[in-house]
Amino acid sequence: MKNYIIHLSIVFLVSVINGQDSDVNVKKLKVGDIAPNWSLKTESGKFEFLKNWTVKKNRQLRKPSIQPDRHVVLFIFFATWCPPCVKQLQPLEEVYQKYKDDKIKFFIIDNTDPNSDAPDTKSLLADNKINIPYLEDSWTVGMRYGIKSIPTIFTVDKLGTIQNIRIGYTKEEEDLVGDLSEIIDQLLRQ
Repeated sequence: MKNYIIHLSIVFLVSVINGQDSDVNVKKLKVGDIAPNWSLKTESGKFEFLKNWTVKKNRQLRKPSIQPDRHVVLFIFFATWCPPCVKQLQPLEEVYQKYKDDKIKFFIIDNTDPNSDAPDTKSLLADNKINIPYLEDSWTVGMRYGIKSIPTIFTVDKLGTIQNIRIGYTKEEEDLVGDLSEIIDQLLRQ
């Protein structure tokens, strides 16, 4: 119970801090903006870079000799203690399975505090048979993206432009698989 109260207090504090308009370094991103680059650690300890897959027009991918093709990138800001985030995993996995052989990359950007009582990310994903790669963040990238609530999904085209931002998840009210499939199909045709 004590850890729950501490965790809740931290979430409240982060919400208050993130809700303040005085931080001029955090830009509220919108559809049409260029996605800020990020570099995040994978579960194996290597780093994944957004610019491995998508960059602005007239720019070169990070390692073009190894990976020369631009990709659409879909990533979700997530934490294991967030019930809507966990509920959203199954429909996201359906979309991942549908497109995993296409020029699109999927990432779960995990903001779960490893020192909290929240479920372990690797175990939670394995228990739910989720194969989407996850990256470890400590809200650094989330803050750069102006994340105020989770889950939040960003879909970025092959030229690094944000094409869709989806905040929150209510299973009963949404056709996540259909909505994301429509966006992805359109972006893959470009």
